[in-house]
Amino acid sequence: VLKPGGRFMCLEFSTIPQPLLAKAYDLYSFNVIPALGKAITGDRDSYQYLVESIRKFPDQERFAAMIADAGFARVGYRNLTLGVAALHSGWRL
Repeated sequence: VLKPGGRFMCLEFSTIPQPLLAKAYDLYSFNVIPALGKAITGDRDSYQYLVESIRKFPDQERFAAMIADAGFARVGYRNLTLGVAALHSGWRL
């Protein structure tokens, strides 16, 4: 619940806008992250699920549109770490 005048902020994994970097990150995320998860926690499946769910999450523009469609104003986002993550925000009127 966010009262009128409140600011919504959401930090999410995102879509890397540069194709070459996106391919490199896909190789890393689908191969290294699950392997590290298994080595550290003994659980590869949870980390495989994480990278698959990141890929299915809406890109920055689509997620911003969803926030606006939910009734927020002054919606925007800022890419972090070359687009690996994005900080989304909007104001409830």
